[in-house]
Amino acid sequence: MKSTPRILVVEDDSRIGAFLDRALRHRGYEVQLVRDGSAALAVTTNRDSPDLVILDLVLPDIDGLEVAHHIRGRSTTPILMLTARDTVLDRVRGLDAGADDYLVKPFALEELLARVRAMLRRQASTAAADRRGRLVYHSIVVNLDTRETMLQGQRVQLRNRELALLCYFMRNPERALSRRELREEVWGDDFPGDSNVIEVTVGHLRRRLEEHGLPRVIHTVRPIGYMLRWPADQ
Repeated sequence: MKSTPRILVVEDDSRIGAFLDRALRHRGYEVQLVRDGSAALAVTTNRDSPDLVILDLVLPDIDGLEVAHHIRGRSTTPILMLTARDTVLDRVRGLDAGADDYLVKPFALEELLARVRAMLRRQASTAAADRRGRLVYHSIVVNLDTRETMLQGQRVQLRNRELALLCYFMRNPERALSRRELREEVWGDDFPGDSNVIEVTVGHLRRRLEEHGLPRVIHTVRPIGYMLRWPADQ
């Protein structure tokens, strides 16, 4: 990540856009403000892509869900979606499209800034671990070169799909991952129709982790899917 994180704000409301621009710049971020989905896609296709995208759901040309889907299809750039809609279905659609987090308007500025900081920290940690050829989350370590998994210092043998699922969770910690996203990113074209293979594989992975002394770290997030989250009291 660049020394000064660059944030792309996609917001067609000029008042909210100007407010976010001022607030983020005041906190030391570099900000690029655009007002429609077409401009957002043009920016995110550049080689010098932003470190984080704050994306309004309702845009005048391309729907925010479609913009998120396009960004996620070619990038792991964190996406914080802003919307006035607060139904479960809206949140599910946003997460399915590739958003990492979801904030409902009107929002408290300090909450938005806290979420931005958390998302940038996770992105930096994941990028650093990938450069070292491994993924680390608390006492879970996966060597991406040897495909070895260590749980609290113990080597554990995981099946291929269990390992792929664990790696995807570790690249997206503390984020609700929908079943659709897991199906597309972990199984892809190998997904066997309408079976319950995701639930079964998650169950197997949970047991393997907990057999080696880990607390429950893969949590069910109803009705969305699952989240990797270390217990606060551990």
